[in-house]
Amino acid sequence: MKIAAALVACSLALAGCASPTPYQPLGADTGVSGGYSNQRVSNDQYRVAFSGNDMTSRQTVENYLLYRAAELTVQQGYDWFAMTDRNTDRKTRTYVDHPFSSGPYGWWGPSWRYHRRGLAWATWDPFFGDPFWADHVDVHTIDRFEASAEIRMGHGARPADNPRAFDAHEVMQNLGPNIQRPTA
Repeated sequence: MKIAAALVACSLALAGCASPTPYQPLGADTGVSGGYSNQRVSNDQYRVAFSGNDMTSRQTVENYLLYRAAELTVQQGYDWFAMTDRNTDRKTRTYVDHPFSSGPYGWWGPSWRYHRRGLAWATWDPFFGDPFWADHVDVHTIDRFEASAEIRMGHGARPADNPRAFDAHEVMQNLGPNIQRPTA
């Protein structure tokens, strides 16, 4: 029974790692990293941010930022918000899967295990096989996005002369159906 419970817990943890960041506060204990944060700058101004994990697209991160700005605007009793500053950062990491791995002889032992594309694990040593293993190297690039904005909130109708101003209720209505919240 304990083994079954441990397997279920491990599979849930792995499933959480392989899913995009849901719309959640930053630091939420959902098993998935990322989320939104906000900081009050003045009475009607906030700094809002949304950070996604490796599985979250840039469009999702930017949509969640807009949704958070609209939600915060409504929560504070305002009708519209204008973005005075907006930025999306991309952090790129590159991983290389190569045949060298550590072992009893360190990184330069007499043989190495590596994972071939489309095949299982294989070995290479200096006496057997092709020493030119570069065709077995896989390079993975992973992007992680974080969007941030400074917003100013206002009452009444949205200023028509400001293209960076949004009706908060309209944003929530339009983006709301696509917001993925954490599962319980």
